[in-house]
Amino acid sequence: MAYVGRTPSNAVLTSSDIEDGVVIASKIATNAVETAKVKADNITNAKTEFTPGLEIKGDGASAAGKLTLNCEQNTHAVHIQSPAHSAGAGYTLTLPTGVGTDGQVLSTDGTSTNQLAWIDAVEAKPTVTAVSAVIPPSIATSVTITGTNFASDSTHVPIVEAVSSTNAYTRASVVSWASATSISATFNLPLGDYRVRVENPDGNAGMSTNAILQSSTAPTWTTAAGSLGTFSAGEAISETVVATSDSTITYAKTSGTFPGGVTLATATGVISGTETGSSSATTYTFEITPTDAESQVGAAREFTMTISHGATGGGQFN
Repeated sequence: MAYVGRTPSNAVLTSSDIEDGVVIASKIATNAVETAKVKADNITNAKTEFTPGLEIKGDGASAAGKLTLNCEQNTHAVHIQSPAHSAGAGYTLTLPTGVGTDGQVLSTDGTSTNQLAWIDAVEAKPTVTAVSAVIPPSIATSVTITGTNFASDSTHVPIVEAVSSTNAYTRASVVSWASATSISATFNLPLGDYRVRVENPDGNAGMSTNAILQSSTAPTWTTAAGSLGTFSAGEAISETVVATSDSTITYAKTSGTFPGGVTLATATGVISGTETGSSSATTYTFEITPTDAESQVGAAREFTMTISHGATGGGQFN
């Protein structure tokens, strides 16, 4: 066989036998360079664009650089991808020196070195501390719930439930997330006292320690408004006004005036005492307001008491 130029030796072709720029990508068939054809340690940083390390470039248009790690069958993969160009992000995450302990998670120190470290996981569980109002039984009513770590995302709000003394759960029909410390929820509950449970979209949940939500009826009057009677001057008076509720009621005079010497027993609604101070027939007008143990205030009701002084002036009967 004739050759143009130097006759090649019967030996392995080396890099010194190939002129720079002769072997280019378009001259190499797809999959032609196999691992078995590459001598160990021949591909070094100097032979690549690594400076040092591996650089995975984007496509120059819309696809960011991405590292793909396949399973052993190459049928599934996970990817580590750069943020989009629009983020303008540029940072290094440095892995920790050890594997940490069971249950720990990776955390950045937030500095320019971005040293990752293993730390104990801290779950942001919600706490539930208070409810804005007592609700009437069996009527859908909205309340505001306060606490901490309430969470929401673009498609989910927390699950809010009322938990009865028998551990029956009733979910709020409407929930609106306002902030990490405030949620509004609508409940329709039977008479009773309830704990409140809040579950965030990530599954973390918390429940109030005590029954902070009451479904209760407000006080209503049994005693009719108007006159409680006419009493003689100096007479011992004792009249009782009555309101009812599902809990203990206290009474208060919220306007007006009692006859002199007369007072109200706030725990029983008894208006009593020996009348003093009047010099002529007088009608006393006053309002009494009932309040129950849940601080529900009933309507103020107006009552009167009249003090009489008997016949005045002279007369003659034949």
